Amino acid sequence: MESISASIWHNLFDFPCRDRDFNTSTQKTFSSRIMTTASTRNTSQLHVTVAITKRGLMRMRRLPSLMIPSIIMPIFFVVAFSGSFSSVVELDGYSTDKAVNWMAAWAILQGSAFSGLGGGGLTATDLENGFFDRMRAAPITPSALISGLVGYSVTRAVLPTTAVLIVSFAALDADMPGGLLGFIVAYLTAIGIAAVMSLFVLGIVFTMKTLKSLAIAQVVMFSTMFLSVGQAPLEAIQGWLYHVAKYNPITHVIRMGRQGFLGDVTWAETQPGFISLALLLIGSSLWARACYQKVDI
Repeated sequence: MESISASIWHNLFDFPCRDRDFNTSTQKTFSSRIMTTASTRNTSQLHVTVAITKRGLMRMRRLPSLMIPSIIMPIFFVVAFSGSFSSVVELDGYSTDKAVNWMAAWAILQGSAFSGLGGGGLTATDLENGFFDRMRAAPITPSALISGLVGYSVTRAVLPTTAVLIVSFAALDADMPGGLLGFIVAYLTAIGIAAVMSLFVLGIVFTMKTLKSLAIAQVVMFSTMFLSVGQAPLEAIQGWLYHVAKYNPITHVIRMGRQGFLGDVTWAETQPGFISLALLLIGSSLWARACYQKVDI
């Protein structure tokens, strides 16, 4: 079995990598290898998932312009809002004396949500050029295919998260009273949001089958992020915005990721965010799986 797995791994990734562009010949080679590999007896679908994830990362490496916006945008947010609203933390509800401690977690989730668009963008491109049909023609389970695309988006989310943390601590003098556990929770929250957004976007792309459909996902992403406690606590929000932010599940997720910047990490603050994130993952997974059936319609 080990020799078979090694052969499978070699076949999956032994395709031309010299061209700088992610061209058609590379896609055809990848398609033939993955179809042959997936049809091998006792082949684990995990290898297919990893192959699809690695293909996305290879595309990102060859086209760095795909990743630059998701890194620059959250850095801009944390720098701009921490400087412009440095005195806002004097209001009740902020629980910190530095604006960067409040804004960093929100900027991290903005970047990870934007990274979640990666799997959808890759899928939309493949749908438009016909490569996605090649992968669906192979004996690959929908779960393995979707998991590979989500894995690509989740891996992308690590980069903007790390970039925001470096800028926040090196340039803006952020604090992390929660210690190592605070960093771990921040990364887990970012990964979770990236997975949720990736599944949500995949559902939209499976339905509309065009790269232009990402605009809808961006509107939803920014709306849910801004209509929360990202910039201000509930105590400082008034009117209908208060009720929207209060019942917005992203509010609990942001609180979970932010707690390490404000104090100790506790289960009382983690539980609501964990439950909200779990429900979002379940809902978005069902949505993506249902919309996958519409690709042929």
